[in-house]
Amino acid sequence: MSALLGELQRRNVHRAALFYAGAAWLLVQIATQVFPFFDIPNSTVRIVVIAVVIGFPFAMLFSWFYEWTPQGIKLESEIDRSESVTRQTGKTLDRWIIAVLGLAVVVLLANALLGRKAAPVELDRSIAVLPLINESGDPEDEYFSDGLSEELIAALLQIGDLKVIGRSSSFRFKGGVDDSKTIGEKLGVGTLLEGTVRRQGDRVRIVAQLINAQDGRGLWAQTYDRELKDIFAVQAEIAQAVAASLKLSLLGDAAKARQDAAPLNAEAHSAYLQGHFYYERTNVADFRRAVDYFDQAIRLDPEYALAYAERSEAWSWIADQDTEPHPDAFAAARRDAEKAVALDPNLAEARTTLGWLRFFVDWKIDEAVIELRKAKQLSPFNVRANYTLARVLGYAGQFEEAEALARLSVELDPLSANARRDLARVLYVAGKNDEAITQGQKMAELQPTAGSSRRWQVLAAVVKGDSEMALREAQLEPSPSYRRFELALAFHAHGDAAAADASLAALIEKDSLIGAYQIAQVYAWRGEADTAFAWLQRSYDQHDTGTLNLYADPLMRGLRGDPRYAAMLLKMAWPGAMPK
Repeated sequence: MSALLGELQRRNVHRAALFYAGAAWLLVQIATQVFPFFDIPNSTVRIVVIAVVIGFPFAMLFSWFYEWTPQGIKLESEIDRSESVTRQTGKTLDRWIIAVLGLAVVVLLANALLGRKAAPVELDRSIAVLPLINESGDPEDEYFSDGLSEELIAALLQIGDLKVIGRSSSFRFKGGVDDSKTIGEKLGVGTLLEGTVRRQGDRVRIVAQLINAQDGRGLWAQTYDRELKDIFAVQAEIAQAVAASLKLSLLGDAAKARQDAAPLNAEAHSAYLQGHFYYERTNVADFRRAVDYFDQAIRLDPEYALAYAERSEAWSWIADQDTEPHPDAFAAARRDAEKAVALDPNLAEARTTLGWLRFFVDWKIDEAVIELRKAKQLSPFNVRANYTLARVLGYAGQFEEAEALARLSVELDPLSANARRDLARVLYVAGKNDEAITQGQKMAELQPTAGSSRRWQVLAAVVKGDSEMALREAQLEPSPSYRRFELALAFHAHGDAAAADASLAALIEKDSLIGAYQIAQVYAWRGEADTAFAWLQRSYDQHDTGTLNLYADPLMRGLRGDPRYAAMLLKMAWPGAMPK
């Protein structure tokens, strides 16, 4: 051993180790302090650290086997000991070591002085949950990782004073390559929660990490290995860890409501997540598939309030959008919404659903507003609660509050087409047509193939007298039904009577069962009041949900002096049923 130590000393291995350690420390300090300033990704810092660690044994082997001579690098075994210059090399290394240590002292002193002078960093209390990565190896489990991501969003909404970005915006970065700073800037948040999910049998592993969006620095990380039945407890633990990291507190009643909403059966939870996966696709065929999965969840856990709430919404959209009649769908939607609130009156999602059903199905505006205000009180930053309340207040003519709520929804979910659409709707009925067009165009950019993605641009352009824009936007409308409606208005505004009549005739022929209110709108804007009221009565008799627009609809302003208009509002039991 003494011989080995002597040989290590003779070959300057100990000096090489000290020099390497000091130089490596300086390199890592430079990487961690300077790279973020130039927007170099955080992954590069990790690469530097890994390379430094891997390089150490190679550096030691090099110093053992090779010697630096005036003639260059040579194998130590090829040099006669009488000609060796290792002692002189050692002295040179000593000087380099002293220089490196001097630089290290300078860096440490600079950090200490700057650290004393700098104010404590105040973390931005805003967060986006990026979609958890499915690592189970089975693409069919995508619904599970997506569902957990959304449930984490709901759990984080229970943290007081924390701005949580909605699903629509966060999920736009699923599978993307944007760095943390870019995502943070696009979503307007200071922190990101990311991670992975691996499900095997009845167990699940979740790796979660909270990072600073500005520089990619990790603030907290944890791995959870649990049984599936404990998944809601894991979500609560993650929310608590995030709250602690950001020096915030969980909202007591709302947080308890999330725990109470947890299903008793892991299979019920899995069925709910599959139903939610299809519900988010927002088309009639997938709404039907969602209902089937919600049925399974409720059979397995008859007290699953969240499953009742979402099945209620699915039924309401099936009833409204399906071309096949579903005479019992609205009744089923109402029963499910009421059941959800009865099971868990403190669940914001249940209150939001019941509020929407009271408006959309029952046409009871006052009751709808009461329920939606309760939902917002339970979860102030819940995107859906905010934009649903904004929509209802906009229909009711309460434009100022509706606009404030719609703008908050856009702030909470800036890349959500739904939030942009509802802001455009509110601005249009409030008479702010230019901005309504701007927001409508942003909605179309986010979801260009969505039905009615051009509606508010067309209607606002028609009302403000810009027939060129109205016609251009109407021709871009993806939905055939809405395109017929929009073209009937745009051609009339453009002065092309033949084309306007042809579009209206096509609308009546193809869409009279689902578009009676739109037909009434066209006739009202053309000034044909008697025909407009006939179609308005038909819309009311068919319980066409478009009729809910009547009170604040700018296209109907030509009818407001007619006694039949006030009579229709009274028939609908509209609050303060007087024309505006």
